Amino acid sequence: MTFTLLYLRSRRVPLALAVALGGAAVIWTLWLAFAAKPDIPVTVVAMTILLMAAVLSATLAGPDENLDRTASLRWPWRRALHLLAGLAVIVVVQIATLHTGARFGPAALVLRDAAGLLGLAALCTTVVGADRSWFLPLGWTTISVMYSVDGTWGAALTWQGQLPDNKPAALMATALAVGGLIAYSLAGPAGKEASEYIR
Repeated sequence: MTFTLLYLRSRRVPLALAVALGGAAVIWTLWLAFAAKPDIPVTVVAMTILLMAAVLSATLAGPDENLDRTASLRWPWRRALHLLAGLAVIVVVQIATLHTGARFGPAALVLRDAAGLLGLAALCTTVVGADRSWFLPLGWTTISVMYSVDGTWGAALTWQGQLPDNKPAALMATALAVGGLIAYSLAGPAGKEASEYIR
């Protein structure tokens, strides 16, 4: 077995991909079957991206999160590649629907929300671990799409549900994406206490 295959299996990547793709497919199918217009609303796009990002964030650490710090491998570039691969999966899947009867988009919205939410999940992974990394993205995005606010600071705080040409939203998403990429690549997932392994 190659290192890559062992790496993917240890982080449950095949299962996470199946769940993420399956969830997006269900939403796409329901919209295609029951909606009167092909363009999926911004709020539904944001929640679909959240679903995919939350599922993929579980792959940001292996069974033993402390192992990353003791292994002799060069982890930073591997972590960065892993995060960027997750971003590519979300963006490609969503953009692939632009020429179908139910469209996630536009592309700028998908890229902004996918990068920002994965960056936020990566930041959470470095602080609380991969198991809990989806808590903040879920809570923040749910509130954001329900209570979208105008104004510079309001748009920045509710960036997930803003229109794709909103500059404060783009800046917030970019900051989270870059911050998450750097923090996760350099620090890796937060380690668990020994008692957390005994269940």
